[in-house]
Amino acid sequence: MSAKPQTTRLRIDPITNLPSINTFGELSDFLRSAASDEDSRKFSEMMSQLSVHIEGIISSLRASRERERVAPMLVDFLTVLRNHRAFVVHLGLSWRGLYEYAAYLQALNNFRVLIGQWLLDGGTQSRELTLTAEDFELVAWRTLGEGMLLIDMYEQWIQGPGASDDGPTLSGAREPQVERAVQWWKRLRR
Repeated sequence: MSAKPQTTRLRIDPITNLPSINTFGELSDFLRSAASDEDSRKFSEMMSQLSVHIEGIISSLRASRERERVAPMLVDFLTVLRNHRAFVVHLGLSWRGLYEYAAYLQALNNFRVLIGQWLLDGGTQSRELTLTAEDFELVAWRTLGEGMLLIDMYEQWIQGPGASDDGPTLSGAREPQVERAVQWWKRLRR
């Protein structure tokens, strides 16, 4: 397997020296570059769809928190999230072996629960949602960040030493988790 250039890596902020994505446009650029196999491509496309819906909801919330206007968008977004989650649940063992996989599933589940709560807050008879654009954006970025981390870690793992031409194997699926656990345990014992 020939080494692919590190285009899947996140841009490094020159001030903080940390990886960063600050806009949904930068997120789309990252997602387009993070596709080395069919699952990665589909995952990236689905996350791009999520970000488009998120952007629309945030814009609507900034303009008005009217239930009649925003609630249908949130319900539609729940369907998109449900479909995306179903895709993630059916990813192969090479994805599920990564520590970030469970964290992303948890973030998706939390996002879905929060949307349900936001739709119910204040009762269905209230004219305005209690949800603010800032609250929604915060949870959206957290969720998308978990997904980007999962994609990035998967891409790094399959391009790393010992990766076969066929991609990750079942025997190596747990390797990233074991390595992280060992590193965590060493830090804990210091």
